[in-house]
Amino acid sequence: MTRARYSVPRHERKKKIMKKASGYRGLRSRVYKRAKEQVYHSLSYSYIHRKQKKRDFRRLWIKRINNALEQFEISYSRFIYGLKLANLDINRKILSNMAIEDPNEFEKVVNRVKEVLSSITK
Repeated sequence: MTRARYSVPRHERKKKIMKKASGYRGLRSRVYKRAKEQVYHSLSYSYIHRKQKKRDFRRLWIKRINNALEQFEISYSRFIYGLKLANLDINRKILSNMAIEDPNEFEKVVNRVKEVLSSITK
C-alpha cells in the first residue's frame, strides 16, 4: 500500500480556493477546477480594476472641474496652466469638491488664475 502524502496541504489549498469562490453561481462555487479558474480570473480582474479606478476618478474630477469652469469662460487646460504659474498646489480632487461644495472659494481660485494669466499675456 502506498503512503499517502501531501493530503493535508492539498485539502487546505482546496479549502482556501473554495472559500474564495463561495459567492459564485453554479459550478464555479461547487467544482474545484471551475472554482480555481474563476478565482484566478477574479484576482486578476481586481488587480486591473484597482489601477483602473484611479484613472476613472481622475477623469471624473477633470470633467467636474471643466464643467464648473464653463461659467467663468476659461478652458480646463488654461486653468491648470494658470494654477502652475500662480504656484497654487491644489490637486484635482480638491478642486472638484470645491467646485461642487464651495463655489465661492472656487471662484476666488479661478479669479486668481485669471489674474496671473492676464499678467503673463500682457
